[in-house]
Amino acid sequence: MSFASPPLSSESQNSAPGPSVWGAIWRAVLLTVGLLLLAVGFVGALLPGHLGVPLLIIGLILVLRTSRPARKRFIRMQRRHPNVVFPIRRLLRREPEVIPVFWQQVLRLERRMIPQRWRVAKVLRRKLLRRVREARAAAPRRPLTLAAE
Repeated sequence: MSFASPPLSSESQNSAPGPSVWGAIWRAVLLTVGLLLLAVGFVGALLPGHLGVPLLIIGLILVLRTSRPARKRFIRMQRRHPNVVFPIRRLLRREPEVIPVFWQQVLRLERRMIPQRWRVAKVLRRKLLRRVREARAAAPRRPLTLAAE
């Protein structure tokens, strides 16, 4: 009885790595870059200026797209702390809602840290919206005309 293995085909004798190996290498590179961006973004978010937040978002996108355990942990965190993760999810969408997320965070921060008599963000927004409405109402309306052929 012989335990001879079948002859190797010419494709398997080739020393070049296959597409799955290159895919794994590419995912590892993207994961490493994402983790580096997360680290730099975290440090940048603590420093004056706002450059760290976009780096955090880009790093988070790369990590969540390349790592299944990170995705599972993010979903678990989302279920446990939905109010914390929801703004992050809004920024991770294809067309992120940056200004509404920023405004929501300003109001949340103001509500948590500033006494009610000193809060100004909500009042300023209402005044601004009132001025915009008044300016629109005061602007003359042009009649619709058909284009000449």
